[in-house]
Amino acid sequence: MSRIRLFNDTDPSTVLLETREHSAIAAELAKIGVRFEQWAANAPVQPGASQDEVIAAYKGDIDRLMAEGGYKAVDVISLTADHPQKDALRQKFLNEHTHSEDEVRFFVAGSGLFTLHVGGKVYEILCEAGDLIGVPDGTTHWFDMGPEPFFIAIRLFTNVEGWVANFTGSDIAQRFPRYERGQALAA
Repeated sequence: MSRIRLFNDTDPSTVLLETREHSAIAAELAKIGVRFEQWAANAPVQPGASQDEVIAAYKGDIDRLMAEGGYKAVDVISLTADHPQKDALRQKFLNEHTHSEDEVRFFVAGSGLFTLHVGGKVYEILCEAGDLIGVPDGTTHWFDMGPEPFFIAIRLFTNVEGWVANFTGSDIAQRFPRYERGQALAA
């Protein structure tokens, strides 16, 4: 079940807000310009499915998003615990960064933890299958897939080169909780 936790950026030990209610998550994120929606993720794809299979299964949703947002490229990131580069890929996303375009992700299987750093607050968003998140360009954030990843996400880009990060050099991401799939779901 999706979740948001809100912290002051100086205090990772005190949760200011926590909810799993989707409409409350969407309302809280809308205050900072982040799109958060629940979509049907019911096409039969499994981790390990090819990018072409995932894109074909969600073609209608992808076409609608591309037309709506002017996106020019789409790809799929699919990771499982047995992926040989899982540790390197996790590290790639773990440091605070921005993008010069919106970051749009539709989770069609599994889960991951998006953490946003905006206006002196840290917004920790557990995204699961069916969640669509759109993070505006320039928003500082990081993503954690956990040490044993399991997710498939469709990514949309206005830049045809795809995912390009501008790292801030801040160590804030190391001060906040990491994603441990079983623990986060039980918390």
